[in-house]
Amino acid sequence: MAENKEPSQRQLRVAQEIRKIIVNFIDRGEVHNLEGIDTMVTVTKVTVSPDLKYCTVWFMTTNGSYLQEVLGGLQLASNFFRKQVAAGTSLRYVPEINFRVDKTFEAVDNIEKLLRDPKVQQDLK
Repeated sequence: MAENKEPSQRQLRVAQEIRKIIVNFIDRGEVHNLEGIDTMVTVTKVTVSPDLKYCTVWFMTTNGSYLQEVLGGLQLASNFFRKQVAAGTSLRYVPEINFRVDKTFEAVDNIEKLLRDPKVQQDLK
């Protein structure tokens, strides 16, 4: 069984640098694959593998709208982001960047809805 280790300081530092670079380009509207998609994109988390060869960027959009369109646009732009990471860092190997939809907030909303349900309220009392 594989252990879930905490990321090293190096992994955290590299993830933070990659996050800054990606957020900067998204915020400035410089990702051509996202043009015409009318939603705000928020990068919620970036993780890097222990060997620093793979990077996962977790994101969400305003009201959960256009998730698949944004995911497709970001995946198409992953090589663009790799080039920007290579230019903006001194990493020997630039990690392969993958994008994933962050469903954490969706799960929290579902739990809150369940807790507000009258049947659940009755059981809690």
